[in-house]
Parts: sequence; C-alpha cells; structure tokens
Amino acid sequence: MNDTARLTGAQETSLAIAAAVVTANAYYIHPIIGEVADHFGVSHARIGLVPALNQLALALGIFMLLPLGDRISNRRLTIAFAAGQTASLAIMTLAQGFTLFVIGSTLLGYFTIAPYLLPAYASKRVAPERLGQVTAKLAAGVILGILVARVGAGVMAEHLGWRSVYWLATALMLAVTLALPRLMEGGERSASDRQSYPALLMSVFPLIARHREIAISGAIQALNFGQFIAVWLGLALYLTSPQMGYGTDTVGYLAGLAAVSIVSTPRLGRWADHVGPRWARVIFALIQLAGIALLYPLSGSLWTLLLPLFVTNLVGPGIDVTGRMTFLALDPAVRTRLTTVYVVIMFVGGGIGSFAGTAVYDAFGWAGTCALMGLCSLLLTALAMTARRFGR
Repeated sequence: MNDTARLTGAQETSLAIAAAVVTANAYYIHPIIGEVADHFGVSHARIGLVPALNQLALALGIFMLLPLGDRISNRRLTIAFAAGQTASLAIMTLAQGFTLFVIGSTLLGYFTIAPYLLPAYASKRVAPERLGQVTAKLAAGVILGILVARVGAGVMAEHLGWRSVYWLATALMLAVTLALPRLMEGGERSASDRQSYPALLMSVFPLIARHREIAISGAIQALNFGQFIAVWLGLALYLTSPQMGYGTDTVGYLAGLAAVSIVSTPRLGRWADHVGPRWARVIFALIQLAGIALLYPLSGSLWTLLLPLFVTNLVGPGIDVTGRMTFLALDPAVRTRLTTVYVVIMFVGGGIGSFAGTAVYDAFGWAGTCALMGLCSLLLTALAMTARRFGR
C-alpha cells in the first residue's frame, strides 16, 4: 500500500455509480435503434453504423489512450475522458442530422476509457485483502449501468421520445464529470515505467507473440460480444417491426433479463475455478449454442423468446470471465497490457457485430440474423474446444 489515502465505503460506492454512468452511454441505443433510424430516415443497415463505429472507436481509444495510465495519473485521465464523453453526448443530443449523430457516437466510444481506469485507481487505495471486494463492486456498477441503460432507454423512448434518453444521459455525465475531481483524491506517485508513449504502444505486440493464447481468447470473446450486440439490435428491429408490433418499452423490459448475469456470473466463476477455465468455457459455449439455436424456432411469441434469451444471458458473461482467467494468472507485470489486447479484440468484435446484425436484418430479416448468430456461435464453440490444448 502506498502513501495515498484509502477509499471510504461511500467513495467506493460513488465510484461504482460513476462506473455505471460512464459505461451506460454505449448501450442506450440498443432498444431504441429502430426509432432513431426512423427519425433520421435511414435504413436499418445504415443505422448500424452508430453502434458499430462506437465500438470500433472504443477499441481504438483503449489501444491509444489506456497505456497512458502507466505514465499519467488515473485521476487526471478519468476526469479528462469523462469530460470528453459529456461533450460527445451533447453532440448526439443536439444533432439534427444523422452524420453529426454518428460523429458524436463515435467520439463517445473513443473517450469511454474511464471504466478501465477506475479499477486501477481504486486498487491503489484499498487494503490488499479488500481488493477483490472493491473490484467486484466496480464490476457490479458496470453491469448495472448496462442493464439500466437498456431497460430505461426503451421505456423512456416509448413515452418521452428517443431524444429524452440522451438529454438525461448528458445530464448524468455532466454531474459525474463535475463530481469526479472531489470524489477522486490526488497524490498519486509518478509511474516508474518511463518508456516513451510509442514504446508503450509497441510493447504490446511482442506480448501477443509470447502469449499466443491471448489472441484466441480475444477472438472467442469478440465472437461472444459481437453476437450479443447483434442479437439485441436485431431483436429491437424485429420486435418493433409491423410484424410483431411491440414498442421500445417491451424491448427494454426484455433487456432486463440480463439481470440474471449479476447473480449467475460469480457462481459460474467459482465453478470455473474448480474445473479449469478452458473446460468451463467449452461447457458455456455449448449451452449458449443451444440457446441461440432456439432463437428462431421460438421467436413467434414474446413469451417463448424468453427461454433462449435467458440461456444466452445466463452463460454469455461466463465465457468472458473464463477468457480473462486464461491470462490473468500470468506475470503481473504484463497483465494490464494483455488485458488491453483482449479488450481491444473484444470491442472490434462488438463493432463488427453491431453492423452485421443490423445489415443482415435489413437484407434477410430476423431469420437471417438468427442464422448469422448460429454460425458465430458454432465458430466460438470450435475455437473454445481448440483452445483447450493451451491448458494441457
């Protein structure tokens, strides 16, 4: 423990709330994507650019900006990037044209680095025996932010219009940005690693060659995250189509199924500790494949859709957890950079899934989306089985 002050319980909770707010911004679009497309008069394929470029910009931002955390205080970076998110949301809120809305969403993705800086900041200010507890609290904040964003956006848009969602999001980010300087105390020591910025970036690539499993774990999670986004974007378009006739609030309520992961993920992680992450990942992938295979056959009724959506939400986060377990047990000196590689690959998958999900729906309807998800899940399962050899 260094000489910086320890966090109080109230500060820990406040940081978790901040993590929820800064994470939620990328997920408001999920249930309301059809309404936003109609407002700007663009096709379902073109509206996919909004979440796609947001996710790709997030991957670029993590790669370009997160390494700065080894040289500049986490506090200063978090405040600066939160301000960038606030400005980006303001652009989206006020945008009268689709191009400006896309630009705002892309900038928002690029500046969404705070969720990855807050755990590093907190880890320096808690006793070692409480590190897991505080890290879990921040992770719960992230999950809660995603959940509330997807449920709340659907309900608000149905009754107040989609733009009200972004007015509220901008106000929340402004409040967080103003609160962070008081919430996050200074006094951090300068990093001991004084590599140049280009050297910090380039040091990632030799690590990939030395730890080859990070690439396959990243690819598995890219497929997992990409299909998660594609399913929910396609589902939002399908449920609000004339064929089904539901409102955005229904899409939001369905997104509430993700709450199961808050309960299930810690238990799945404990089970993976016993059986090993690679074998557990195979089991989770097979269960998820079964759930995705049921999407189309059960999509005629909102009630029958609950079963495959419940299954995929149950085990999807477990695939991410087991993927991280494959490299978080390695040398502490390289874990941050390996995490950077993993997260960048994940969000590239999210970007591709965002565009593919809406484009395929636009061309082939819900049946095409389900077929695409089936292929992705088959590939994910095959990669998970292949990756088992790294643990032998």
